[in-house]
Amino acid sequence: MKKLFIAIALMVSVFRSMADEGMWLPLLLGQQVYSDMVKRGLKLTKDQLYHINKASIKDAIIIFNGGCTGEIVSNEGLIFTNHHCGYDAIARASSVTNNYLKDGFYAKSKGEEIPSEGMYVEFLLKIEDVTKEIDEAAKDATGADRIGKVNAAVAEVNKRYSDAAKNIIARVSPLFKGNQFLVFVYQRYTDIRLAGAPAESIGKFGGDTDNWEWPRHTGDFSVFRVYAAADGQPAAYATSNIPLKPKYSLPVSIKGIKDGDYAMIYGYPGGTNRYESSYGVKQKIDISNPTLVKLRDMRLKYMFEQMKNDPAIKLQLASDYASIANYWKFFDGETKQLVKYDIYDKKKTSEAKFQDWANGKPEYQTIFKDWGAAYDAWRPYSKHQVYLNEGIFGSPLLAFASSLQQVENAIVKKGSSSDIKKAMDAAAEARTEFLKEENKTSDQQIVATVLMMYYNDVDKSQHPIGFYESLKGSYGDLKEEATYKKFAANVFNNTMIFDEGKWKAFATNPDATVLQADPAYATASAFVKNWVGKYLPQSQQFNARNAELGRLYLKGILNMDTVKAKKMYPDATFTMRVSYGNVKSYQPRDAVKYDYVTTLSGVLEKYKPGDYEFDLPAKLLELARKKDYGQYADPVRKDLVVGFITTNDITGGNSGSPVIDANGNLIGLAFDGNYEALSHKIAFDPVYNRTICVDVRYVLWCIDKLGGASNIIKELKLVK
Repeated sequence: MKKLFIAIALMVSVFRSMADEGMWLPLLLGQQVYSDMVKRGLKLTKDQLYHINKASIKDAIIIFNGGCTGEIVSNEGLIFTNHHCGYDAIARASSVTNNYLKDGFYAKSKGEEIPSEGMYVEFLLKIEDVTKEIDEAAKDATGADRIGKVNAAVAEVNKRYSDAAKNIIARVSPLFKGNQFLVFVYQRYTDIRLAGAPAESIGKFGGDTDNWEWPRHTGDFSVFRVYAAADGQPAAYATSNIPLKPKYSLPVSIKGIKDGDYAMIYGYPGGTNRYESSYGVKQKIDISNPTLVKLRDMRLKYMFEQMKNDPAIKLQLASDYASIANYWKFFDGETKQLVKYDIYDKKKTSEAKFQDWANGKPEYQTIFKDWGAAYDAWRPYSKHQVYLNEGIFGSPLLAFASSLQQVENAIVKKGSSSDIKKAMDAAAEARTEFLKEENKTSDQQIVATVLMMYYNDVDKSQHPIGFYESLKGSYGDLKEEATYKKFAANVFNNTMIFDEGKWKAFATNPDATVLQADPAYATASAFVKNWVGKYLPQSQQFNARNAELGRLYLKGILNMDTVKAKKMYPDATFTMRVSYGNVKSYQPRDAVKYDYVTTLSGVLEKYKPGDYEFDLPAKLLELARKKDYGQYADPVRKDLVVGFITTNDITGGNSGSPVIDANGNLIGLAFDGNYEALSHKIAFDPVYNRTICVDVRYVLWCIDKLGGASNIIKELKLVK
């Protein structure tokens, strides 16, 4: 551990972060960072924050279902996380008769908790530095050769540290763009049960209109419980399993907050690219983000048309719609903020300073010349890649159809009958899941529209050979929407994917000719094979070159004499981090000041009866109008605080992260960022950046007063 600390201390002593910027590895905060936390108000020791052998806050923080963060809040394995993190599980548990997504759900006893099949949580056991081993394996290799050797070495480390019998999983994370490697070792629990969730009109109050915005009035929380075998070890779901006895659980404070209070956020931020090149910023602004937003906007439009008037379809599409919508608005805002704050020019200025230092140093002096050449070679094909991922694969039917290439490959390669059967069985299982979630009406419109958009937006020299010529010959003018609508109707009406008789006949006797003639498969494979055959090699070459140049750039930065005395943190990599700051109001523009909290009175102000985004449950309205806040009322405002903002540095993956006060008590759950600072994945804004959090008092009020689940409240250690 001492060697690990020394190694990272050198790396983390580089750049002085501005304001509250920084996603720090909690086990290696360093004295400078820890001292700054204490200055800001922290009352805890380093060992209370993180200890490898003794119980600490770190033991209450979990990876929730592979994409969010959760926290343990009782000694019986109770979990708090965001509503949008539990959204899929809530939707799957719901039916039109028992619509928990619409009406909410609270288990009044453990026996009422609902198993969440396929869900899991992971507890961090330890972290070790394996940089020397990975570097030795890669030695002097560069480009694709280095990537291959690094990947092989990483796989070996992961295998050595993992133990399938104990559900222990290791994942090596490259930091500083591959200049350092740490292995994170987790234990996974798979018996997770839904214990509580507010009505969607609370958990998603404000919908897409309020997404990424402050003021916010969303009760974005859900409650789960982790179960284990009698010995406390992971086990598959069984009625004999018992609630997990955790190493540590967070006390919950209902004392309230004030402007300037210390705030700390633990969690698993998914990914940032704060050391992105100017070339990458320009690529996002000019091509990647606008194309993605345009395609997602189209998909959301057609999905929403079907969801808004049919509760069954809303349940069917709810999870996918929420996922697509969340980052549709993010990438739109990111582009605007990158432009507004001149991030491209600021990157160019930093790179010019680096170049002055690099001149005369062979390893570094041509980095930007080489980087520019790599982007110039790749740029003509980059829009095409977005169209494939967000457009063609944006259709659930075409995405599923493309997966049938595994079946075609098994047949064409004349594999054994067992190979073909294995591929066919996997396809049949995937088809069953696909059909459960497929809405043909919206998907057919998506297919028609995306094919026309692709035709108009992607360079025609990159189109699948013969595809659009054939479409024109059979269906009409390629400039007319009707042409694509007729084609899409033919695909949906005639594919065997929707026809049980045709599918059964194909499954009984898999035939490549039959598969290749299927209109859905033929459409999907035309685009996929075109990409794989012609443009995937360019993509792979670019990715390898971009990664190599990024690694060298960071290596150079870490060695610049001018920055050695300052602090530097690694980009987020969905590994445990802690950020710190304060509860803080802000002024986003002239003559406007935003308070640091929102209240239930503000919820009532936004209420629109029957509205898709701003409706409210009748019981909430009744209690709110009576001002029946119970013990959760704010003593100063004489109101119920719903949300608050802090200056903490977070990103996607931090959803559900605990917001912790100076004494280690839970005060809220992080769930969003503000629109004025959506450049945060690439450039942190020290003035406007805010993290939006749901106040834990609102969470408890919803559970207790609305849900009547006092049993859940009794489990918690309340700090009053």
